[in-house]
Amino acid sequence: MTQGHRRIDAGTRREAGAPDEDGGGGFERFGWAPPLLDDEASTFISQAFQRADAFLFGRRTYEIFAGSWGAGMDPGNPVGEALNTRPKYVASTTLTDPQWADTTVLSGDIAGAIGELRAIKPAGELQVWGSGTLIRWLLNHRLVDQVVLLTYPVVVGQGTRLFPATGPDIGLELVDLQSTPKGLTIQTYRTTGRPQYETATT
Repeated sequence: MTQGHRRIDAGTRREAGAPDEDGGGGFERFGWAPPLLDDEASTFISQAFQRADAFLFGRRTYEIFAGSWGAGMDPGNPVGEALNTRPKYVASTTLTDPQWADTTVLSGDIAGAIGELRAIKPAGELQVWGSGTLIRWLLNHRLVDQVVLLTYPVVVGQGTRLFPATGPDIGLELVDLQSTPKGLTIQTYRTTGRPQYETATT
């Protein structure tokens, strides 16, 4: 985290999944996460959403969330409460008329716009959920301060990679590790710049 800047937290539950979890695009193995989501994991997720000062999405995840949480799904849920009461930003060059209240579209200089968001509130959290393409772009531009991974005890065997086959090398420092009764592990990492490499000796 850079002193005096809003922290960007990238959280994901899709490491083994795909952006087409709704069954579109030929993805057939959706629905594997809910049976493994126990009370401890749900509490962690709810608390994480409540900590957010604002949310940043890619267009696809934004539309999925807007169609569910924005439409009043599960009223009283702390996740929905956070999403419906905090500012939302969408990185998109095609979305022109967002229907979800308190939404701003970032369509020009995305890196510059995100830099301005990071400076708005010291020590705040700008959270990214889902949005795999956006997360990969943020990582490539070294704009992520913290990564939260929820790893489920299942191999889906189909889907989109969270981390690309090629990309920047990023050092991570483990700052928190939790496990839940159903076998989920929740790892929180702080990004530390380029990793250190051992120097070859002869």
